[in-house]
Amino acid sequence: MGFEERSGDRCTTPKRRECQIPVVVVCPPPPKKKSASGMKRDPPKNGYFQPPDLDAIFTMPPRREAWA
Repeated sequence: MGFEERSGDRCTTPKRRECQIPVVVVCPPPPKKKSASGMKRDPPKNGYFQPPDLDAIFTMPPRREAWA
């Protein structure tokens, strides 16, 4: 007797205990946050970035008006 003959050509959900999803009784604890005190850093060895004078770079010279 083949598999097709035994099941009657129907698909069924397995009912055996080893095929069932186990029931979880207790939820796992939430993840812990890292403490903020361990996040302090020393200042950089070369100092902080000092940008150039951006006003001097991006200022536009006054326009000369064209005489018609």
